[in-house]
Amino acid sequence: MIHPHLWPAVLGAAVGFPLLAVAAIALARAWQKLSKRRRWVLFGVLAFVELVYWLNVYAWLIEPNRLEVRRVTIESAAWHGPPLTIAALGDVHLDGPHMNTARLERIVRRVNTLDADLVVLLGDYVAGHAPKAERTPDEQARIESGLGVLAALNAPLGVVAVIGNHDVWYDRTAVTRALQDAGVAVLWDRHVSIRQGDHEFVVAGIADPMTHGGDLAAARDGAPPEDDLIVLMHGPDPFATGAHGAVLTLAAHTHGGQVWLPFVGRPVVPSEYGQRYVRGLIVEHGAPLFVTSGIGTSVLPLRFMTPPEIALITLCAPGDCVRAPRQEEPREAPEEPAQLSG
Repeated sequence: MIHPHLWPAVLGAAVGFPLLAVAAIALARAWQKLSKRRRWVLFGVLAFVELVYWLNVYAWLIEPNRLEVRRVTIESAAWHGPPLTIAALGDVHLDGPHMNTARLERIVRRVNTLDADLVVLLGDYVAGHAPKAERTPDEQARIESGLGVLAALNAPLGVVAVIGNHDVWYDRTAVTRALQDAGVAVLWDRHVSIRQGDHEFVVAGIADPMTHGGDLAAARDGAPPEDDLIVLMHGPDPFATGAHGAVLTLAAHTHGGQVWLPFVGRPVVPSEYGQRYVRGLIVEHGAPLFVTSGIGTSVLPLRFMTPPEIALITLCAPGDCVRAPRQEEPREAPEEPAQLSG
């Protein structure tokens, strides 16, 4: 079933293809009758229109349905435990143009094949801006059934989550309850302690920065100060003024800009810091922040040169990282490990 927001793109693709074919046939028939200059002008115009057409088909209908695994290795002297592998998912946007329950089930199965120690969910599980009270019963049912799919996530150290701005706009209580029913620990200005063998570390999740500001001090209140700290936040902006005491901070929200254009870059980034925290690994004050490009789409249901991703992050002490052989993921290009002094 095609999402209503995608019908303009589908119809445009359906109508545009035969029109371009007719234009190409007409140009071919008239080719010998045209002057040399007019031939190449018309050929250039047709080629440009054809390129724009296929790029639009790709951006609206193909790339948003791709899925990549982005592998990142972070070596940090501030990490005192064995290597920790974290699978991070952000911005699922359930019931959006490219995200239904069936697709989320496939994504969950893909996450489970990665054998991560810990799964973190970084907010915006719901698509759209309307509150729950304004959604139809069918919409509410699709969202709730989709959240229930997350119960199939399998990680030995568990699944933890923070809440995003779209979830707050929908109904934070309902989203939190659905996640908890799926066995997910939801962190809203609070933390959990996790034991990995003989090593214990703290995962602190802050309230959504856009709607509630978030309070890292409250989130880590009561946590043993000597334990290694990992911070989760939906939007990355609070990293500018805090979380530098964390071994690692993880965020989403930006969608990686959702669109990257040659010579232009990423025109729209939902952050007051613009490109500073748009995506990937950022190191400031010796502290690493990783911002995932996420899975779904928002506002415009398209992606270009910013495909949906599962981020698979290996955090380890210097010299302890063991990276999987390249041939296991031939489509992925692992990043070089970031070296942090602690």
